[in-house]
Amino acid sequence: MSEFHAHVIVGEPEVVEDRPATGSDLASHPAWLRLKNAAVSIRPLQIKDGSIPESDAHGEAREHLATIVSAVRELAALFPWDAEYLDAVVVDCERWAAENFGVPDFYDSLMAFQPQQHRVDGRSHLVLFPMYTQNGSTDRLVEAVLVEVVWPDFVAELEAGEYSNKLFVPIRFLDFTPGYDTNSAVLFPETVAMRAIPTFTWGAIFADREAARFRRVVKAAAEITKLELPADAQALLESQELTEETFVMWDLIHDRTHMRGDLPFDPFMIKQRMPFFLYSLEELRCDLTAFRESVKLERALSAQSPAELTDAETEILTHAKLVQYAVIFDRIFRFALTGNRVRNYDGLGGQLLFAWLHQHHVLHWTDTALTIDWAEVPDVVVSLGNAIDELYWRSIDRPKVAHWLAAYELVSSTVEPHPASAWARGLPDDVLTGAPKGYTDLVMDDEFPLSMFYEALSKKMRDVIESTAGITGRTAE
Repeated sequence: MSEFHAHVIVGEPEVVEDRPATGSDLASHPAWLRLKNAAVSIRPLQIKDGSIPESDAHGEAREHLATIVSAVRELAALFPWDAEYLDAVVVDCERWAAENFGVPDFYDSLMAFQPQQHRVDGRSHLVLFPMYTQNGSTDRLVEAVLVEVVWPDFVAELEAGEYSNKLFVPIRFLDFTPGYDTNSAVLFPETVAMRAIPTFTWGAIFADREAARFRRVVKAAAEITKLELPADAQALLESQELTEETFVMWDLIHDRTHMRGDLPFDPFMIKQRMPFFLYSLEELRCDLTAFRESVKLERALSAQSPAELTDAETEILTHAKLVQYAVIFDRIFRFALTGNRVRNYDGLGGQLLFAWLHQHHVLHWTDTALTIDWAEVPDVVVSLGNAIDELYWRSIDRPKVAHWLAAYELVSSTVEPHPASAWARGLPDDVLTGAPKGYTDLVMDDEFPLSMFYEALSKKMRDVIESTAGITGRTAE
């Protein structure tokens, strides 16, 4: 029996105990290494839609796919909870080869993969699909990923109560193919090559990557700006595990917020064409909801005697404060400076939060040092979230383009638009009376340029931010 399946108890040579394979076991398992190598080898044969049109390459592709199938079958015993899915992956792979490597269709195996039903801390999954990776590759190439679930008891308590989110699956990397050696920190079913678009039942976020890049970026930013961190905020920079758990709590509340509230439109706005600052406000709304709920939890639990709190409530209290730090620091340091300046909606969200804090006199850039009045911060941040909520509530009664104009007014009243902006000057009547496309066409790629503060900071932070591509919890230290 393979050492990855069992170990012998010393003194009782006839007794064998099964044990789950650990993360390091899985990442170094010979079958996984064969699978990963074959997946990497088949990718250059594919084109953007995932197909392999060159018939001369089909022989090589079949050899690589046979290796992948053999490895999946060997590894399947380590993932008994995914048996139906892994069987279906084999069928989908073999059908792809039998159909001469046309556009791959992994609908059946995707429907069989249900990780939201196995939210057990440390439970591992082998994931194999032709897919693109958000913030990574836009091509639907074969990707193979080993992951494990991050599901601490206090998060399970939150999810079982007021913060139910049955679709949310927080995970960490064990190993991956090149599509994830990028900035991608999500595993979403809609990225998979498939014949039809089903109702999706899960979404996975790599908490370890989010935590690792947060720690690296915030540490550098705090040193550059001379920001003195509170002791509990400093703890995030010192502990990968603590930061992962904090991000899981943040993401749990953020993710469910997309479907809740006074929403005048489809919350998943990626399906719609609209000015990018609308995406900024939606993502920021969800983050500020997580912030507001964390403030509420912190204040409610702090009002009780520590002796009255359960172990889970004590952990919730600790992490509720940490979520507030994480939202602020990730937004103002990493989000604001990551990516290019072409319709960078997350970047704008970070700029908006920073400017709001500054203009409400709780964040100060004085004598080339950054200081924050932490006692006043919660109410100021919550007030920004309330302003976005008010915008949404009022817009239920507004035409779409009137909502767009109101949203622009909210953002531009805090973040300075480009001097050449047609929106800032006032859209001409022919646009105002025309189709929504005319409005969108007049939004500049960099409608809200970086401030002088951020321009200077970006020059010192650029290399640090770029260094986080491909980072994981295991490689961060």
